[in-house]
Amino acid sequence: MQPSRRTFLRQSVAVSAAFSGLPLLSACASAQSDGYINQVQGYGPLVPDPSRLFDLPAGFEYVTFSDTGEEMDDGLLVPGDHDGMACFAGPGDLITLVRNHELGPDETRLSPFGADAERFGQIDPAKCYDTRPDGKPHLGGTTTVHFDPRRRAVVRQFLSLAGTEDNCAGGPTPWGSWITCEETRARAGQGGAKDHGYAFEVPADAQGLVTPVPLIQMGRFNREAVAVDPETSIVYQTEDDRPSLITRFIPDVPGDLTQPGRLQALAVLDRPGVNTNNWPDNPERIEVGQPMSVAWIDVADPANPDNRMAEHTIAAGAASFTRGEGMWFGEGEVFFCCTDGGAERIGQIWRYRPSTQEGRPGEASSPGELTLLVESTSRQILEKCDNITVAPWGDLIVVEDGDAEQYIRGVTPAGEVYTIGRNASPDASGEYSEITGPCFSPDGSLLFFNVQNGPGRTFAVSGPWAQRSPAPV
Repeated sequence: MQPSRRTFLRQSVAVSAAFSGLPLLSACASAQSDGYINQVQGYGPLVPDPSRLFDLPAGFEYVTFSDTGEEMDDGLLVPGDHDGMACFAGPGDLITLVRNHELGPDETRLSPFGADAERFGQIDPAKCYDTRPDGKPHLGGTTTVHFDPRRRAVVRQFLSLAGTEDNCAGGPTPWGSWITCEETRARAGQGGAKDHGYAFEVPADAQGLVTPVPLIQMGRFNREAVAVDPETSIVYQTEDDRPSLITRFIPDVPGDLTQPGRLQALAVLDRPGVNTNNWPDNPERIEVGQPMSVAWIDVADPANPDNRMAEHTIAAGAASFTRGEGMWFGEGEVFFCCTDGGAERIGQIWRYRPSTQEGRPGEASSPGELTLLVESTSRQILEKCDNITVAPWGDLIVVEDGDAEQYIRGVTPAGEVYTIGRNASPDASGEYSEITGPCFSPDGSLLFFNVQNGPGRTFAVSGPWAQRSPAPV
């Protein structure tokens, strides 16, 4: 398949122009009767779904596919805990989705190999990254789905990465692959034979299981998401922890992440070790909309042997973040979420604008710039922002992992939030599963996302997206 650089650039131009100065969320909002607040018209109020799966505005519709437990074309089962995902132009007119599964070693009821690993013998064991002491496989990894957008149906689906652990988020690359991230710091001997906490690369055009190669130069930590600059191949990374770092990996060979490179952590100039969480007990304060100049400091030991990389690097001057989650690249800038940042601990959205000399010797004289764009003050507006993507019309699209109902939100260039959808299917205990993996088809007509459990399944939503398009300039 052709690399997705064109898609990267087309979408990122829209968002970078739109988010040139995003202010604090407005307090002047109109409440909806069912408990959410739209600060702008958006797509209108949500219409209750007769099937009680997912509520959408009038004029929108969904199809679901790839439920947990379905038999796939390789004879394995669709794993559970659907998570981060990316969309690529596939063969012919098909769409390729590469999707994470955030499974730990003991979640056997959601395993692609069956509850007792009875289907494990169907794969080449050399393509399973790790096994448990009893010889059974670790259960995390990725699946690849070939989807026909005309028929709104799966053409083929199969396991594409096996034997990893807790694959949470990640990000697409401009050269046509998915970087999947393990959200764990498990060491060899803790339920497996190998260290975990790595990123792995899955080409979108893979036709079956790939050989799992940990990208050890990019660091080992409680990984969440990545965003890749198509011009430089620099990989930006979030970490889901308290405290956590924002890091970048500068590969020695652009486009080849298996080769050596430099792992560095973001620091705020003149504020060494600054704590950016804005919690009430934090004496430091980051103002919304106020740009801060940035420096990058080397991470002393990317292998993280004592699982305290963030603490050591913050002590050396890096900025401290709280629960870094989703991340996405816009032309010349990176957006990322901190899911429990802010005074209410319900979410922050940040923007980083790289230096014109990013990663090169002249960077110090022209530093990059970090800005806190959004800090939510109401659960009815935005709660626990998680995965993030960029809409074709330039808004940020954010999904939630909150404490109650889970929504898909849009954030406009003016910093106002509107609601696109809601998980309408609680489990037996009344809890609503988180929404994960938002991404748009290459032509922008379909929004794909997952509901992680109950069962895990993938949605494709179509509708009048164009009504949110900005007016021609």
